[in-house]
Amino acid sequence: MPLLELERVLLTETEITTRVRELGEQITQDYRHLVDKEADEPNILAIGVMKGVVPFYADLCRAIDLPLAFDFISVSSYGKATSSIGAVKILKDLDASLENYHVLMVEDIVDTGLTLAYLKENFLRRKPLSFKIVTFLDKPDRREAPITADYNGFVIPDAFVVGYGMDCSECYRNLPYVAVVKSGENVGCKFTPYNKKTVF
Repeated sequence: MPLLELERVLLTETEITTRVRELGEQITQDYRHLVDKEADEPNILAIGVMKGVVPFYADLCRAIDLPLAFDFISVSSYGKATSSIGAVKILKDLDASLENYHVLMVEDIVDTGLTLAYLKENFLRRKPLSFKIVTFLDKPDRREAPITADYNGFVIPDAFVVGYGMDCSECYRNLPYVAVVKSGENVGCKFTPYNKKTVF
């Protein structure tokens, strides 16, 4: 099997840290007036779409200076392929009812938009107080569904990327930067070199 090779760093760790902090500050400003100070629990719910979102979700939530409740949903639309196949399957549903929450759905990447459109429709049927989407990356050139995020970290070209939670066959999720994978079919994992400080 051909080995996965990284072509170049697309977003550095510093660029990611700076942008996530900016997003947190903007969301804090926009949502401050929605905080229910009389409630026993937070009324803003950050929903992470597992599992590529984990690093972004954790960093973003720490950058939001407001009380937050956490929940997660796990869906599948990629399998082990390098492009979205469009079919969405819920692997783990939410624990919380959405009726009493202002919902922030946090995604790692908006590609075709098919998964996002499905989840948005699904969540809106659960009648949250409000609903907005935050994405770390956006690939508008790949869009098939007419949907956009309310908060967007970076717009990127149509390239397969890994790192900062995103993977190929579960490899490279823990890289602190985002790198472009060299084009090619049936790529597998290459564990050497596997250096977080590698510069391409």
